[in-house]
Amino acid sequence: MTNTVDQLVKQVEQWSIDKDLHKADPTRQALKVWEESGEVGAALSRNKLDDLKDGIGDTVVTLIILAQQHGWSLQECLQYAYDEIKDRRGETRNGTFIKESDLR
Repeated sequence: MTNTVDQLVKQVEQWSIDKDLHKADPTRQALKVWEESGEVGAALSRNKLDDLKDGIGDTVVTLIILAQQHGWSLQECLQYAYDEIKDRRGETRNGTFIKESDLR
């Protein structure tokens, strides 16, 4: 059976509590975010799709815990980011979106 995103987030948050990560130093957790993000880059550069999937998942896990350490939910952070970008203007160049203020 496949879990929903909400179920998975709750499971990660509980895992974090079980491991006492929810009260740990957020700076250390940020380092884990960067470590896992680096694995995403390595997987892309080597075209290893299984490693890419794992790296994306691991990065999301670290972000869930980092948000939790600040008393936020992943949904709250995602909503905050979406509210910032939803009306953003700009253009896509070489597969990268560049916001209008950076085009000048």
